[in-house]
Amino acid sequence: MKIQFVRNATIVLHYADKKFLIDPFLSDKGAMPPFPNTANQHLANPTVDLSTSINEIIDVDAVIVTHLHPDHFDDKAKEVLPKEIGIFAQNKEDVEVIKGEGFQNVFSLEEESSFENVTLSRTDGKHGAGEILKQTGKVSGIAFSHPNEKTLYVAGDTLFNEDVQEAIQKHKPDIIVVNAGAAQFLEGGPITMTKENVVETYQEAPDATIIAVHMESLNHCLLTRNELKQFIKEKDLLNKVLIPDDGQTLSF
Repeated sequence: MKIQFVRNATIVLHYADKKFLIDPFLSDKGAMPPFPNTANQHLANPTVDLSTSINEIIDVDAVIVTHLHPDHFDDKAKEVLPKEIGIFAQNKEDVEVIKGEGFQNVFSLEEESSFENVTLSRTDGKHGAGEILKQTGKVSGIAFSHPNEKTLYVAGDTLFNEDVQEAIQKHKPDIIVVNAGAAQFLEGGPITMTKENVVETYQEAPDATIIAVHMESLNHCLLTRNELKQFIKEKDLLNKVLIPDDGQTLSF
């Protein structure tokens, strides 16, 4: 398994001799406005450039879209991805939206799926807590499994909660990718994992390697890599919680 962290939640995953593109967010730096009703309104999104060329990023066998927020499936991705490429979406509603963009081979992950002998299992998540969920909507994660690979769980845009606990208990992942950044609006709490959530994920799966991404690329993500690294260091977890840079590839 090789996991290349492109930017934000965008990943190129080499798994069982296949390549998956997860949550393609391919816009040029500053091409999108800041998220409304958030801090740092002087920062346009994304706040950093892509770490890898688009042609390299989209040279994959299949695409997975955990949900349709523009930092996970943006207009640039819709423009440059081949219309015939296989795309897996979280449910039938998202499938129809993606088909409406001209994509021909779009499949729902509502039930366990497979791609070339790789088992794809949708997991639940909550993109915040309380009233904010009315705005953030339905989100998912995904677990990858194959007899010759470690099990990978990509949690998606969720806080640490009972959904994450259930996914860990069910799939027993060896590697867990969490979307940190503590993104939030001016009102309501965080909608992606805080530094405390990252540690809670480790505590739920102490035998797994935790990888924290989704930082330093959006105006409303307030948790930085340095802050998370310092917190992890204080917890003596630097060997269990990894914080990759954009463009970095980790192998397992």
